[in-house]
Amino acid sequence: MKRILIIGTGSIGERHLRCFQNTRRAEVAACEPNEELGRSVAGRYGCPWYGSLDEALGAASFDAAVICTPAQTHIAIATQCVRRGLHLLIEKPLAVTLEGIPELQALVGERNAIVRVAYIHRSLAPVRKVKDLLESGVIGEPKQLVIVTGQHFPTFRPAYRSIYYTRHESGGGAIQDALTHSLHGAEWLLGPIQSVFADAAHQVLEGVEVEDTVHLLARFGGAGNGVLGSFSLNQFQPPNEAYLTLNGTEGSLRSESHRFRVGVQRYGDEDWNWHQLPPEDRDGPFLRQAEAFLNALDGCPEDLATLGDGLQTLRVNIAALESSRTRREIDL
Repeated sequence: MKRILIIGTGSIGERHLRCFQNTRRAEVAACEPNEELGRSVAGRYGCPWYGSLDEALGAASFDAAVICTPAQTHIAIATQCVRRGLHLLIEKPLAVTLEGIPELQALVGERNAIVRVAYIHRSLAPVRKVKDLLESGVIGEPKQLVIVTGQHFPTFRPAYRSIYYTRHESGGGAIQDALTHSLHGAEWLLGPIQSVFADAAHQVLEGVEVEDTVHLLARFGGAGNGVLGSFSLNQFQPPNEAYLTLNGTEGSLRSESHRFRVGVQRYGDEDWNWHQLPPEDRDGPFLRQAEAFLNALDGCPEDLATLGDGLQTLRVNIAALESSRTRREIDL
């Protein structure tokens, strides 16, 4: 059994706590400065609660921590934890600026710490199926990616007006909160993004001024050299939908994550050939992610985002925000 400290027990922190507990491979504890929230979570899950990180680290020994605080606090907390010998799973985005990251990277290397970034698309069954099919060569060389997503944010995050989402400085807005998942998932499939052009605006969501709608164009390098990408996202439409289409030299792949299916259509096929995947609830991918992180702690293979992967997508986030402000293409 691994001892896992969950730092921050808002909605995502509570989900991590529940899913690590449900692996039956971990003993969890909560670290939450809001006493009412901390005691409530500890009561629901029958776990210890600490009111501060210093208190938690002074009172008990942990193998790893899951950092679920606002993004601007991630690097300082991560640095403190690594200095105390903990491995880390850090919620996305890794940070909101590059400040402190080189020092953290050096410390991680010095202490041989395992650090992963919680980009959940790597654990979504439809995206994993797309990756397997893409790597099989079924569509030849990928040339174009189109991702279209949307959901009614007030339904999925009713407290959005009073949390980190309201400010870019704390990781808020559609680019850092939601689009970053698609951007990272695309980089996992195709390699690093080389340049972005973003158009973003606040269109509908009440009580905030940050963008809730984004259109972004990207060019990929690395393993996906020459691929053109298009991303469209809003956080106010009624249906919760996520479409991913990859067009290649020998065919196309399509994921409809909300329908748990992935299709292949090669030249000469009359229609899509669908692979139907088992449906799962919202905890499903997070449970898979928790298992993968525990595998990493045990020295077993896993494919979660590394610190370097998280840094690459952070650079894309920063470029996208700059592009949306300046109305010009940004090279990374």
